[in-house]
Formats: sequence, structure tokens, C-alpha cells
Amino acid sequence: MSQPKFRHSLLALAVASVVSLPAYAQQQEQADENEATALERIEVTARRKTESLQDVPVAVSSFSASDLEEVGVEDITELQQRIPNATIQVSRGTNSTLTAYIRGVGQQDPLWGFEPGVGVYIDDVYIARPQGAVLEVFDLERIEVLRGPQGTLYGKNTIGGALKYVTKELTGYDELSVQGTVGSYNQRDLKISGQTALSDNFYVGAAVASLQRDGFGEYVNTGQENYNKDLLTYRVSARWLINRDMDLKFSYDKTEDESNSKGAHRLQTSLVTGQEPYEDVYDSNTAMPVDNLVETEGWSVVYNWDIDANWGFKSVTAGREGYTDTNIDFNATGEPIFMVPAIYEDEQFTQEFQVTYTNNSNFDFVGGLYYYDGEACGVFGTVLPMYLAAFGGVTVDNGGCVQTDSVAVYGQGSYQLNDDWSLTLGGRYTRDEKEANVFRFTYLGVHYINQAGLETPYDPDQVLNEFGQPFSVNSDFTSGGDWSRFSPHVALNYQANDDVMFYGSYSNGFKSGGVDMRGDKSLNPTIDEPYDPEIVDTFEFGMKSELLDGRMRLNSAIFYSDYQDMQVTVQRVVPAGISSQVLNAGESTVKGFEVETVFAATESLNFTAMLGYIDAEFDSVVYTEPATGETTDVTDAWSFQNTPELTYNIAFDKTFEFSNGQIVWSGNYAYRDDTQMFEAPSPLDQDAYGLVNTSVVWYSNGGQWSVGLHGKNLTDEEYRVGGYNFGPTFGDDAVVSYYGDPRTVSLSVGYKF
Repeated sequence: MSQPKFRHSLLALAVASVVSLPAYAQQQEQADENEATALERIEVTARRKTESLQDVPVAVSSFSASDLEEVGVEDITELQQRIPNATIQVSRGTNSTLTAYIRGVGQQDPLWGFEPGVGVYIDDVYIARPQGAVLEVFDLERIEVLRGPQGTLYGKNTIGGALKYVTKELTGYDELSVQGTVGSYNQRDLKISGQTALSDNFYVGAAVASLQRDGFGEYVNTGQENYNKDLLTYRVSARWLINRDMDLKFSYDKTEDESNSKGAHRLQTSLVTGQEPYEDVYDSNTAMPVDNLVETEGWSVVYNWDIDANWGFKSVTAGREGYTDTNIDFNATGEPIFMVPAIYEDEQFTQEFQVTYTNNSNFDFVGGLYYYDGEACGVFGTVLPMYLAAFGGVTVDNGGCVQTDSVAVYGQGSYQLNDDWSLTLGGRYTRDEKEANVFRFTYLGVHYINQAGLETPYDPDQVLNEFGQPFSVNSDFTSGGDWSRFSPHVALNYQANDDVMFYGSYSNGFKSGGVDMRGDKSLNPTIDEPYDPEIVDTFEFGMKSELLDGRMRLNSAIFYSDYQDMQVTVQRVVPAGISSQVLNAGESTVKGFEVETVFAATESLNFTAMLGYIDAEFDSVVYTEPATGETTDVTDAWSFQNTPELTYNIAFDKTFEFSNGQIVWSGNYAYRDDTQMFEAPSPLDQDAYGLVNTSVVWYSNGGQWSVGLHGKNLTDEEYRVGGYNFGPTFGDDAVVSYYGDPRTVSLSVGYKF
């Protein structure tokens, strides 16, 4: 009964903190009138051009490399604490697959061929799949997170927003930086980056990071590490200044993650072994190998041409591919009851041509053509040795490939109506075409498809050649579809004065339709019919302001979204196996508000705060049970997943000057409300919690040396970030969960030559 009071008191504290900043500023202004300084200008490229954060009529958060270094951010999931109405986490039983939600829109299911709802970009290149999308922070210039549909400039699958990872630019100056980190659980990180000029007009750069850590727990029955980290990532780049108006940039990056597969924590006592949940949530058992491999790599060639003072042209040519070989033990008892070995593989090629026009007086425009060609393949085996034990177990092999071709044309222009008012109009037309082949074979006996050495395990003929004729063919079909959509955008800005701007906007976005790659026609005869795209229409009203002589930045937005045909993956246990279906879950409404503020109280003391509130609910959802055909209205029973009602963060940083340099002390408290993991309530749902972090960083005079001490989750909060809920399954339950990082402390030493 005390929790609501506690939660509301925290909300009151957060609101009071934000509201009281101006009053505190006035007190400090009287006490330290000559000490406070204006905030630095923040530049972003949210509208495909460089401009001030305060001039962009978009809800966007920006984090520079120095911001992230100061608080010891290691990968992009830590940004969740500092972005309102956002969920950015490692996906369930993985180490480097991303689950991202913004304003209630995202995609939890990382199955191949499914589309994310939040677009991830590395230097203007779209990353189509969530595998390997938990990007490490190194050799970075900044990260921008755009909230709300970005369909006009960024295309399909950005209906929740977009996350832009911008790498460090090559300048031609000689630079070399080295940073080593040691910390809790035997953390051992090394990051090296540098660049130089080979001639007056040709620059090269490279960066590498080796990230190692022992496990937070262990597989008790085998003694192997659980939640460990074993990752190597690197990037090389080159820039050629062809002449004063043209340049060409090449980039290549690769990441190899060999961390062990992640073992889950059982929430219930096993009916088979009697095993009770372990006291340490990072301990588990497994009946499978813990070998795990995720490889991703990509290249890009970017050509820029400043045609004249007004016109510009850009070409972005890029390719990426990824490979995942992993094992998930859903039962986590050490007995071979419910095991899933899996392989994912994908590749993509993209080409974008972009034209910009700038008239210094009152008009600018950006437009272009975009082409995407991608194939995503996968296969997994559901291994059930205790099911039909008289036959020596059962293995269900499920796999296939989906080919996607997408073409889009877009344009957006802004016109300055007068000194105070400006109008932005834009639109994007996209045509998507998909073709998928799906197979699902049931074999008597046990085999592991990721140990069979098949050259193309996604080809059903290869599986048949390796394992013979199956006991039953559940699925073997080809399906697909094509979808087209025009996504408009309109925004009206009012510059009330030099420091305050108001805007109102309407944006539309859509996430592509597709085919259920787990489809089982023996359980659902219509599963080969493709599901429809998601559509989001969002109305937003916001304010961008700088107050108190530039010492306070206060940005806010309220939004209302009409969310149509949300794609929801439903998996249920039936006597013949797991029944999967992707629903277009009717209509829903999402509304809320966001506040972000930074306040320079004095020259050496800053406060930062963010507050997000969201009210997301289904208006109409009717679910048809595939096995029986019965129709059920679940509108009142379902809620939005990964969408806490309230999020806030309160932070500070204080600088102390010394004769040999300066020390920056920072800290924050990040709060997340109750979170439902899936649409239907389950034991996995996470109660509200807060995380406390602090950092102390010393910078030498001149900035060559830095030493940082970072403490995260200081109260050692246990909080779930995902799990699986299959209930009583094949003789035992499969209700298991995965957790965020425990308390950690790390020490980093860096030197810049």
C-alpha cells in the first residue's frame, strides 16, 4: 500500500526540482552574479542539416562524446536513463541484440525478418536488424535520439523515433588516444583511436576496442560464466578532399562478440527437478553449450559535393551483414526439457542520393531517393527430449529467408513566412516488397541444427538432406506482399523572441508488413497470409527555450498519437508445440508529455533533469485463437509492453579547479515506473525502481590525461529487462527472466597524444 505514495512522492520531487530551478537560479544569480556562464550551443543533424538543437521543431536529445565519457557510458543502452519515454535495452537472452521503444512504439521480438519500430543509424546508414545493434561507445562524436515518427526524412520503421550514432570526423590533425579500464567482475577494457593526414588532402583514421569482463553469475551445474563479456570491435576510415567543393569518405567497421549465451533466472520451482529459484538472479543452469557468436560488419562510401553557394549533393552507398549463432535454454534447470539453438544471418545494401538547397533569406530544402535491398535468414530448433520420450525426444526445425526490396522518394522544405513564423512541409513515398519462404519440420529424436555444419541451413532442402524425411511437415510455403505509403509531415514554428520558440507538428510513419517466420500451417491454416503494416499519426506541440541569459535550457513537448494495426507477436503452448501468430492489434492511443532541462547554476555547477509521462492504451483488440478459431476481445486485458507510465532523471555535475587540472564530480538518479514485459500481465512484470550512479573524473591541464572513477547502480537494484513466459510447458514451467547490470565500479585512465 505504500508504493503509490512513494511513487507519487518521487514524481513530486522530480516536478518540484524542474520547476524550482529558475527560483534557485535567481538566488544563485544574486550570490554568484559574476560566476554563471551561458550554456554551450548544441548542434544536431535531426533534419539532415546542421543546426542548433534549439531551432529544430523536433523532440530530440543529444549527447556529445565528452558528455558520455564524463559519466562513463559504455554502450547505448545506458542512454535509457537520460531519455524521456524511452526503453533501450539488451534483448532478453542475448548480449548484443537491441530492444528499443520510444513513446510506446518499438519491437521486442528480434526474430529475423521482423522490422524494428525505432530506426538505428551509423553515420546516415540505416541498420535494419537488431542483432549487434547494442553499439559500444568509442571513437564517437555524438549520439542523437529523435522521438516520434521520422518517416519523412528517415523512412519506414522509424515510427517510434530514430537513434543516430555519429562517429568522429576525420580532420587531418595528428591524434592518438588510449584508454584502459579495470573494474568490477574483472572488467578489462582497452580503447585506442587515432587519425593522421597522409597528404594535404587525404586523411585516415582507425579505432579499436577490446571489452572483457567475467560473468555477473555462473551456470551452477557446469561452472561456466553467465553474463560475461568478450567483445572486439574496430573501425577504419579514410577521407579524400578531391577539391575545395568535393570530398569522399570511406568507412569500415566490424564487431565480434563471443560472450557466453545468457542464462535465465527461474521464477518458479521446477516441477521436474525440484530446483528452486537461485538466490542470485545471475545464476542459472543449462543443458546446452554456452558457445555464442555475434558478428556484424559494414562499409560505406559517402560522396559530398557543394555544387555552389546554394546547392549540395550527397551520395551514401553502404552494405552491412551479420551472423549470429546462439543457444537459449528456456527451462534453465540443467535438464534437456526446452532448448532452442538458433542461427541468424542477414545482409543489406543501401543507396541514397540526397540534394539540398539553402537560400540564406527564407527557404531551404532537402530531398532524395533511397533504395534498400536486404535478405534476412534464420533457423532454430526447438529441442524437446522429454516430450514423447518413447521416441527419444522431438526436434522442431523452423527456418527460412525473407527478401526485402524498398524504394522511396522524399522531400522536405522550410519557408520563413516572416520574422516570427516559419512553415515546414515534407513527404515521403515508400514502396516495400517482400518475399519469404518458411519451413517447419518435426523430427522424432534430438539434433542440434547449429552443430550440423549445414552450408545453407535456411534452405529446407538442406535440412531434409541432413536429417531425412520428417515425422511431419508443419509448414513449407512461400508468401509475401507489397505495401506503399505516403508519409506527410507539416510543422509551424513561432519564434516568440530570441530565446523562445514554439512549434506544432503533424507526422505520419509506417512500419512495414511481413510474414510470420515461425508460422505453423498445421496449427493455423491462414498463417501464410502476410500481416499488415503499422501506422502512426502523431500531433505534437512543443517549446524550445533558453532562459536566464542563456544559463538555462528548457525544452518540452506534448504529443498525441493514433496508433493503428500494432504488430504483436503471440506465442502459446498447445499440445502439438508452440503456436505463433503476428496480430495487427486493432487501434490504440498514445499521449503524453516530455520535459528536458539543463541549468548552469554557477560557472562550475550544472543541473540536468528530464521528465516523461505517457498514457498508452489499446482502444480495440480482438484476438482469434489459431487452434480453435474462437474470438476473444482482449482490449481491457492488454496493456502496452516496455512502456512505463513515468520516467525521470535528475543529475548534476560540479567542477573543482586545482593547480594540476580539474575534477568533475557528477551523479544522477534515474527512475522508471512499473513496466509490463508483454501485452498480457505476467510474473515477469517489473515494479518501479530507481538507479543511482556517480562519477569522479580528473582532467589534467591541457586535457592530455584523464582518470575516471565510475560507480553505477550503487544501491545494487535488481531489475528485470526481459524474459519468457510459457507457463507449464512440456512437463515443466518456462517462466524465466533476465536482469540489468548489478552494482559495478570501474577505473579508467586515458591519454591523448
